[in-house]
Amino acid sequence: MADCFFKIAARDIRNPGIFNKLFPFCRTGALLKVGRVLKPDLSLFRMTKRTNQLLLKYVNQVWNSIVNVGILPAMPFVESRRTKLLNLLALPCIPFMLFYTVVNFVQGRYVLSGLNLISTASALMVLVMHRWRMYLGARLILIGVNLLIYTFTGLYFHNGAQYFLLNILIIAILVYTDRRVVTVLSLVIIAAYLLIVFFPQPAVFGPPVPDERVWGNVATALLFVILALLFFKSIQADYQREIEGQRQALTVMNRDKERLFSVVAHDISSPIATLDALLEQFRDGLLSRDEMEAATAVLHDRVSQLRSTLDNLLRWSARGMQGIQMAPANFRLLPLLAEVERFFEPVVQQKKIRVNTGVSPEIALYADRDQVSVVLRNLFSNAVKFSFSGGQIAITAEEQEDQVIIVMTDQGMGMDGERLKKMFSGPQDPAYGTVGERGSGVGLLLCNEFVHQNKGLIDVESAPGKGTRFTVWLPKGTLPVNTV
Repeated sequence: MADCFFKIAARDIRNPGIFNKLFPFCRTGALLKVGRVLKPDLSLFRMTKRTNQLLLKYVNQVWNSIVNVGILPAMPFVESRRTKLLNLLALPCIPFMLFYTVVNFVQGRYVLSGLNLISTASALMVLVMHRWRMYLGARLILIGVNLLIYTFTGLYFHNGAQYFLLNILIIAILVYTDRRVVTVLSLVIIAAYLLIVFFPQPAVFGPPVPDERVWGNVATALLFVILALLFFKSIQADYQREIEGQRQALTVMNRDKERLFSVVAHDISSPIATLDALLEQFRDGLLSRDEMEAATAVLHDRVSQLRSTLDNLLRWSARGMQGIQMAPANFRLLPLLAEVERFFEPVVQQKKIRVNTGVSPEIALYADRDQVSVVLRNLFSNAVKFSFSGGQIAITAEEQEDQVIIVMTDQGMGMDGERLKKMFSGPQDPAYGTVGERGSGVGLLLCNEFVHQNKGLIDVESAPGKGTRFTVWLPKGTLPVNTV
C-alpha cells in the first residue's frame, strides 16, 4: 500500500496544482522528505522479516539434522524412534551438564565438576556413535556411564541424582527388547536408588549442593520422566497409524489381486478355448481352407488383444513389486507414435478408422521411452477400441515452456461421469468396445502411474456419445536426442 501511495505521490508531484488540491495540508517538499524517511524503514522491515524467516528455517534444519542423526530410511520404525529418543535425551544434557561443570568448579566441587564433564562427553558420544551407526554402543555408554555418575553423586553430594536414575530406568525399558537385559538393568538401577536413599555417605569429596539446586534437579528429573513417557506414547500412536495404513493398503492390494485374477482367467481362457475348438474342427476335417483362413484371422485378433492385456498385467505386477526401474532420456515423439500406430494398424484398418497425427518431428521428450510407449499404446488402444467404424482419432502435440502437451481425441462411445471419477483410483471393471473388444481394467491406471513417475500429468474429458479426449503433460526434451 505504501508503494502505491509513493507512486501516486511521485506522479502528482510533477503537477503541483493537482497535488495541492488533493493534499492541501501538505507541501511537496515535506512529502518528499517523509517519503525518504519511510521508504528505508519499510525496506528495513522487509529485510528484517526475511532475515528472521531464514534464521528460523536454518535453526529448524539444524535441529532436525541433530535429533535425526543416525536414523536411516531403511531403519525399522520402532528402532528409528528409539534412536530419536536417545538423541532427544542426549541433546539437552550437553548444555545442562556443561553449565553445572562450570558452576561446580567455581564453587569448589572439583570432583562433581569432573563428573559433570564426563556426563557431557557421554552425551556427545551418543550423537557421534549414532552418526557412525554404533547404536548398541551408544545405548551402553548413555545408560552405563550415567548410572555410575548418578549413583556416585547421589551418595556423596546429596544432589537428588536418585531421581535421574528413574530416567535411566525408563530409557532402559524403552530401548532394550531383551527381557534379561531389561531385568538386570532394572535390578541394578533399583539397588542404586535404594542405596542413595537409605545409605547416604558423608560429603568427603566436596561440600554438598544447596537445597535450591536439589529441588531444581528433582523437578528436572521428573520433567524428563514425563517427556519420555509422552514420547513413548507418541511412538505407540505412530506405530498404530503405521499398522493401520499398512492394513488398509493390504486390503486394497488383495481386492485388486482378486479382480485381476478374474480378468486374467477370462481373457486367457477365452482365446485358448477358441483355438482348441478351431484346431479340433480342423483336425476332424469339418472346416474348409477358406473357413480356416477366416477363423484364423479372427483368432489372430483375439490373440493380439490377449498379448496387450498380458503386457499390461505383467507391468502392473512389476509395479506392485517395485520392479520397474526408470531410465529417462531424450527422444523424439513422432517416431514413437509411428511405432504405436503400426502396432494397431490391422485393427485400425478393420474398423476403417482415420488417424490424423499433427506432431512436429522436432518435438522431443525427456522421459523413460518404454514407459511413454506403454502410455501411448494404452491411450491409442482405448481410442481404437471405443471408436465406431469409420470414426476418426486425432493426435496432436505442442511445446509449452518446459513441457510437451500431447492430446489424443476420439469420436467414440465416451464415458459417464461416474466412470471418469474412478478412472485413476484403482483397477476398473473391464469395459467392452464398439465391436466387443475387452480390456484388462488396469491400462489407464498404468498410464497414470507412468506419467507421474516421469514428472508429468494426465487428464481426461469425456461424455457419453461424444468421444473422449486425453491430455498428457510430459517434460520437454532437448535436441539432438540420444535415440530416434
